Amino acid sequence: MKTTAHKRDHGGGIDAAIARFGGTRGDWIDLSTGINPVPYPLGEIPAEAWTALPDQAAMERLLNAARTFWNVPDTAHVIASPGASAMIATMPGLAAGDEVYIPTPTYNEHAAAFSARGFHVWDDPAVPTHVYVHPNNPDGRLWPASAMGDRGLTVIDESFCDVRPEASHVALTAKPRIVVLKSFGKFWGLAGLRLGFAIGHPDTLAPLPDRLGPWPVSGPALEIGARALSDTDWAAITRARLTQDAARLDTLVTATGARLVGGTTLFRTYSVPGGSQALHEKLAQAHILTRVFPYADDWIRFGLPGTDAKWSRLEAAL
Repeated sequence: MKTTAHKRDHGGGIDAAIARFGGTRGDWIDLSTGINPVPYPLGEIPAEAWTALPDQAAMERLLNAARTFWNVPDTAHVIASPGASAMIATMPGLAAGDEVYIPTPTYNEHAAAFSARGFHVWDDPAVPTHVYVHPNNPDGRLWPASAMGDRGLTVIDESFCDVRPEASHVALTAKPRIVVLKSFGKFWGLAGLRLGFAIGHPDTLAPLPDRLGPWPVSGPALEIGARALSDTDWAAITRARLTQDAARLDTLVTATGARLVGGTTLFRTYSVPGGSQALHEKLAQAHILTRVFPYADDWIRFGLPGTDAKWSRLEAAL
C-alpha cells in the first residue's frame, strides 16, 4: 500500500510555542528533540578553523576518527556532510527505480526526501529500496540485520544508535548497496554544528562527493568532530549518564498514568490515556515544550531536561 503522509514534522519550534503560550526563548525548556542536553565541551578552536578554507588534512583526521569510533569495515568509505539531513536528502539519488519501502511510524524526513525526487513511498517490503531508522524514532524499535536483505539500496539511519553501539549495523557496509547514516548532533549534543556522515561501499557512495561539492564541512566542525569522535572516555561516561536520566524520566512521567511506548536514552515516548494533547498543553503553559504526533493522538515524546533546575521545573509541572 502506498503511504501519503510526507509532511516535514519535527521537534523544536520554540518560536511557535512562544507565539501561542508566551515567554521568551530563555524561559522555555525544549524537550521536543532527542538532543543530548549536556553537550561535548567545545574547548579552544584554532583561529584558522574559522578563517581558512577547510583543508584535506583536517578532513582526513575527522574521517579517521569516525572510522575508529564506529569500527568501519576496511572496504567501506566514510563521507562527511553538513548534517545528517544533508545526507538524507542525497539518498534518493543513489537508488534505482521510483519506489521505496519505509516502515512507519518513523522519522518523516526520509519519505519527504524520496517523495521530492518523484519516488512512490510504500509500506510493502517487496519494493527494492528500503529505509530503516535504527533505533526508530519515535518508538526506539531496533531492526535486525536479517531485515537488511540482498536487494537494491538499503539505507539505515543510525542517528540515535550511538547510545547503543552494540546494536549498530555498520559492519554490513562492507557489502555494496547498504548505507549507514550517522548524526553527530544528537549524541554529542551539538546539533547546531551541522555534521553528519554516510558509511558505505565505495561503489555505492561514489556519486556523493560531487553532489556535496567542495568543502562540505566547516573548519570548526572538522576540528570539534575529530576531537569528540576520539574521546571514547567521554562517550562511555555519557552513555551511563543518559541511561540513568532516561530511567529518571520514566519514573516521573509514568507516575502521571502514562505508559512507556519506547524510545532511546536520548528520548522517551509515552502513551497518555485519553490523548496526549492536554498534557502537552499543560506543560507548554509552564513553558516546557514536548512533542506530539499527528498519527498517534495518545503519544507524547520527551527529551531529557539536563540541569537540576530543569528537572525540578519538569517535576513541578507534571
